[in-house]
Amino acid sequence: MQALLRPTTGALRCPRVLNISRTSFRHTGSNKASRLTRPNFPSTRLFSTTFSCRQAKAATASTDSKEAAQHTQEDPYIYNGPLTAAFRRLKLFSLGSFGLSLTLSPFIFLIESNLPLNARLALAGIALGTSGLSTGLVAWCAKPYVTVLRRFPAEELGGAEEVELTTYTITMQPRTTRVYDPSFLIETRRPLAKWELADSIVLNRTRTDAVGSNVHPEAGTEETVAETRNSKGEIIGRWIVKWEEGGVGKCHEAGAIVRYFNVHEELLK
Repeated sequence: MQALLRPTTGALRCPRVLNISRTSFRHTGSNKASRLTRPNFPSTRLFSTTFSCRQAKAATASTDSKEAAQHTQEDPYIYNGPLTAAFRRLKLFSLGSFGLSLTLSPFIFLIESNLPLNARLALAGIALGTSGLSTGLVAWCAKPYVTVLRRFPAEELGGAEEVELTTYTITMQPRTTRVYDPSFLIETRRPLAKWELADSIVLNRTRTDAVGSNVHPEAGTEETVAETRNSKGEIIGRWIVKWEEGGVGKCHEAGAIVRYFNVHEELLK
């Protein structure tokens, strides 16, 4: 995974190999397929945490049996964010405080007081501004946090490896982003995030020579790299790559795509 998500400067140098016979993107602008191999994740339990024998010995017999059963039933292709409950409570508290500020602000003008109108307006503005700012900050910090990450191995899909990441908005609405090519996930400089969808990608000679061909996607074609869906399953955003001459791909956003993701990389090993 570390090799997959190494930082890039300028155009993304993707380690994948052009392979016409194996995989394909989801298309939006062209029916002609440009096929690319995706990096293979290890066949080990990549997205699962490790059961601690030391903790098992220290626990009681009943606790041991419950933990062992949970560990046995754990899906090796699913990662669950350990701070999901904490972020949920933080969002609820932030929304509650903002709603309380909105509710109580009118009473500043209704209650009899010697304060002039300008002073009351200032107090109400400060209360609403402070609460709104804190709520917006919580929304910005918690937006990329991934609560569930699912891996779809190539053997299950008939050729192409994919990942699906679930995040939540400040109003606790789920946003599910399906990435059809995980090599577009790279390290990001955004605070409180680990990955982002790449702005650009370059199919270099190393990748094309590996299959004995110098074929690049047709210039001018567009392919969907990732899609974001809401709680109803409706597509609300896409991340699209448009290919240029020489295998250079430039990406752009269509709709409300979730681009940044915050995961605990130490749990992905």
